[in-house]
Amino acid sequence: MAAQREFYYNLATHEVEEGKVHGATNRMGPYPTAEDARMALAKAEARNEAWDADEDWRKKDA
Repeated sequence: MAAQREFYYNLATHEVEEGKVHGATNRMGPYPTAEDARMALAKAEARNEAWDADEDWRKKDA
């Protein structure tokens, strides 16, 4: 059975990398495809916006 490929988005270089090329500090992932890794920041932004709009989520901070 072949090893599953993992992709990461590097926050420092803004590039997609296959495997754990650099340390975890500047890495988002793993993602199953390079395209998913490319979308890492957009996905994070969408989640943040959804949480910001969620009244129940905001009440937990109060």
